[in-house]
Amino acid sequence: MCFGDITRAGSFQKGSALIVFNLGCDADHRFEGWFGSGEDFARQQERGLVTCPSCGSAKIEKLLSAPRLNLSGARDQAAPAMTADQPVAMIDPREQQLRHLVRQVIENTEDVGPRFAEEARKIHYNEAAQRSIRGVATGEEARALADEGIEVAQLPFRVTEKNQLN
Repeated sequence: MCFGDITRAGSFQKGSALIVFNLGCDADHRFEGWFGSGEDFARQQERGLVTCPSCGSAKIEKLLSAPRLNLSGARDQAAPAMTADQPVAMIDPREQQLRHLVRQVIENTEDVGPRFAEEARKIHYNEAAQRSIRGVATGEEARALADEGIEVAQLPFRVTEKNQLN
């Protein structure tokens, strides 16, 4: 299987929170998209970088989603203020799963960078050794690979190198 980071969140930085949107394409496929901000989603959508992982359609719209509200506990008591230097006691299990997935992808793939489409074709047509790769491709390149029967997956996050993992 080949992996490609075709979302390229422009303003996402280490330590930034991700926003998750429920998305759907014109063929009624539903999926999640992870972005650095609403503006990142809009910019990527304008450039045709947000595509359906099932059919490759670039006609994507945000769907309604319910916010998570924690209403338990006393409503009249103000939550204690958090400062940037305070440690966080617990990590959300979904964040732990995402970190694990990121590590698995990095440890088990070769980064071919912008040569992703070229390398994926070489592997598919047995012109290069079979291996799992990751890299960068445009939405157009990803659709062309899918049309050739080359399996690719869009990652919902920006991949960092092994020495940058925390």
